Amino acid sequence: MTEYWFNVRTREVEEDRQSDWSQLIGPYATRAEAEKALEKVQQRNDAWDRDD
Repeated sequence: MTEYWFNVRTREVEEDRQSDWSQLIGPYATRAEAEKALEKVQQRNDAWDRDD
């Protein structure tokens, strides 16, 4: 099964893990989910800030 990862250094989606784990967010089931990785991270950070 293919996994998708978002590379925070290149800001590109990788099909299956190709880079060092420290540069990746994921895995995601679909390319579309991986493309929205930073958006999801920001939403979670905002929610945590509200809870503090």
